[in-house]
Amino acid sequence: MINQKLLEDAKQSIIDGDKELAVQLAEKGLKDGVDPAEFIDKGFVPGILEVGQLFEDGEVFLPEVMMAAEAIKGAVAILNDAIEAGGEKRKAAAKILLATVESDLHDIGKGIVAALLVANGFEVIDLGRDVSNDVIIEKAIEYDVDIIGTSTLLTTTMVHQQKLEAMLKEKGLKGKIKTIVGGAPVTSRWAGKIDADGFGENASDSVNLVKDIMGNK
Repeated sequence: MINQKLLEDAKQSIIDGDKELAVQLAEKGLKDGVDPAEFIDKGFVPGILEVGQLFEDGEVFLPEVMMAAEAIKGAVAILNDAIEAGGEKRKAAAKILLATVESDLHDIGKGIVAALLVANGFEVIDLGRDVSNDVIIEKAIEYDVDIIGTSTLLTTTMVHQQKLEAMLKEKGLKGKIKTIVGGAPVTSRWAGKIDADGFGENASDSVNLVKDIMGNK
């Protein structure tokens, strides 16, 4: 069993966005012989989840969220390396491909979603920003993903989300690969109109949406 203080310190390091401390705690945990997967799930994940909730409640803002995301990425990278070095691999709950649509250069919100998904045990393939639908579909097939998530911050680029749904249908992939959409101008009504499988209003909502989709898949 992992020392409770170590778990609490790990959680707080994420809430504080202290990457250096989070990495040190991950290394200390390994030195003490803790189970790295358990340490991720019981120590660091609760921290990023609390940050996500605080962000939703307006108690912390984007810079703090990004710092927390960087902190957990640093800690999880070390612990995942230890898992794989032991001949195992942390089994991902599902594979999620994320991308900001073509002609849209906004990336921050998607980055937060990616960090939360990883913290919750999902494998994330983040293609970045300004990604064409052809590339999205190509990579979705290559990585055999369960869900494609696209983001847009511009009303002028929302159409690419609609075109993606049509392309997936044409290729016989609609339903086999689920889709979720998000971004400032995106609504649940838009998701329904283009026949996406779900709409994530914010980062925490997107994680819950993925969990629901995978629970029903």
